[in-house]
Order: sequence, then C-alpha cells, then structure tokens
Amino acid sequence: MATLLLDRADLEVRIADGALALYENGTRSQTVPLRLIDRVVIQGARTKLDTAVLLKLAEAGAATLLLSPRAGRQVAIVLGPAHNDAAVRLAQAQRTMDDTFCDDWARRLVVAKLRRQHRLLTRAEARRPDVRKPLFNARKGIADALAQAAEPGTACARLRGLEGSAARAYFHGYTALFAPELDFTGRNRRPPRDPVNACLSLAYTLLHFEAVRTAHAAGLDPLLGFYHRPAFGRESLACDLIEPLRPAVDDWIWRQFNTAQLRPEHFGTDKGACLIGKAGRGHFYAGWEQFAPLPRRWLRQRCARLAAQLRAQGEPWLEHFEDDEDF
Repeated sequence: MATLLLDRADLEVRIADGALALYENGTRSQTVPLRLIDRVVIQGARTKLDTAVLLKLAEAGAATLLLSPRAGRQVAIVLGPAHNDAAVRLAQAQRTMDDTFCDDWARRLVVAKLRRQHRLLTRAEARRPDVRKPLFNARKGIADALAQAAEPGTACARLRGLEGSAARAYFHGYTALFAPELDFTGRNRRPPRDPVNACLSLAYTLLHFEAVRTAHAAGLDPLLGFYHRPAFGRESLACDLIEPLRPAVDDWIWRQFNTAQLRPEHFGTDKGACLIGKAGRGHFYAGWEQFAPLPRRWLRQRCARLAAQLRAQGEPWLEHFEDDEDF
C-alpha cells in the first residue's frame, strides 16, 4: 500500500473505474488504483476534488490528511468507517479516569522518549566531537530527568515537568548539530521561523496523522488520551502515541540536513514564517516515505496491544442479545 501526495497547483482529482484520475490543466496525467492507496496527503494550493472522491477513499479504507497549502499545518483528517468494537471504547473511556493506569502509561511513554533522546545525543557525540560540550551537558540534563521519571508511581503532573526540563536540555544539544546558516536556536512553531523547525513541524504533523489513523483502525478513540488529557478538538491519544517516536523523527531530520538532502535554498520566508519550497517538499516527502515504515509498524503494534487489553476489560460491559423466539 502507498501514500499519494497531491502537491501541485491546479490539480483536479476524479474517480474513474476504481481509480483516482489526476488531471493537470484539464489533461489526464496519471491514474492510481484505489486498492494501492493507503493514505492521501493533500497540500496543493488549488487541488480540486469532490465528495465522491473522499467517499471512495474512505470506503477503500484510505485516510486523507488535508494540510494548509503553505505552512503544512493540519487542517482536517478524513477517516474511513469506524471500528464496531464498543468494548474497546468503553474500557478506554473508563481508563482515562483511572489515575493509576494513566500514571503508569505516562511514565512508560516519557521514559521511552527520554531514553531515545539520550541515545540520539550519545550517537551524535561520537560523530560530532566538535560539539561535545553542549551534547554532554544535554545528555546530563536528560539523564537527571530520566532517573526521576523512571521511579515507580511518578504522577502525570510530575512527569510533565520532568519532560519539560529534559526538552530544554535536549534542544540545547540538538541545535548544536546543525549548521549556523540554518539559524536553528531552539524549538519554535506556529509559525516555525527556520528551516529545521519547519521540517520538524511538518514531520510531527505527518506522524500525528499516522497515529490518528492507526488508532482509529484498531478501534481506539484518538480523542481519549491518558497522558495528554482529553481536550476539545485534540486527538489526545495520538499525542500520547507519538511521544516515544519524536526522537526518531528528530534523528531523521538531522540526517536530511547533514547529508544535504535538504538545504537552505529549499526554504523561503513569508511574514516571519519559514516555508518549505516546492523542491524542498519533493526531497522531504521522498525521504519521509523511506523513513515512515518503521514508526508506522510501531504504531500498529502498539495500538493492537492496547486495543486487545482494553477489549478484554470492556467485554463484560457489553449487552449480549439472546435469540428469543417470542420477541
């Protein structure tokens, strides 16, 4: 199964004999069978498609991510039919109010994330002895937070504070890995103000999309998280799921710039926002599709395990209809 990226101006998408037909300036340029499409990402400024296209994609089980044309910010996600297993949703909702479960879930997520951040900087220090000092200091800050986060019984509120302190230490070291001309001095967003942050924001958005669609496919409710508390308009479970994967994305972004797959000339600015140009997006998405199978597989496995656990807990709450001839 494949990802279909629609990122061209004046592109029209139609349904034709079980396939998506792509038209550029009125001329049919490509046909993609629906059975080959697993997900669609739309970032084109003037991409045209009607509800019939979205309906067919949803029926085929392909999720669609709509991004803002310039900044790559998530606008909407269109998913296929919901999973019918109510037991999973019942248990998931109950678990969001179980402080012990939420604390244990959060601790495992944060510990995994901090360990991977520490591992990334350890590997980077071996490759970049010229920035050993900031990397060493960053690793020490993460290690201190990790030691406290790993203590059994650490509550969610305490974990958020430890994660925040580790993030400050981590980005102090992570920024040292990039060339000065990229002007990457720390994490910023809405809008991102430099090329590295523009790529981090887009990559995290794509990863979040994968978490939403994978949770949905497993019968989980993407809105009901345990570490990120349920909030209006936020897929909190997806936010939970991607936390341990963020360091892998960070490592991939570093490699894209380190190998010059992405370069300063691939970016531009508009009203203080750093934007990835068309050529840069081409390199970015090509690299992303090579990187993404591993986090996608991790998400599938994690969601399947969580759904199985919750299903066993929720089954007793379901009403089972008996065959009654007198009814």
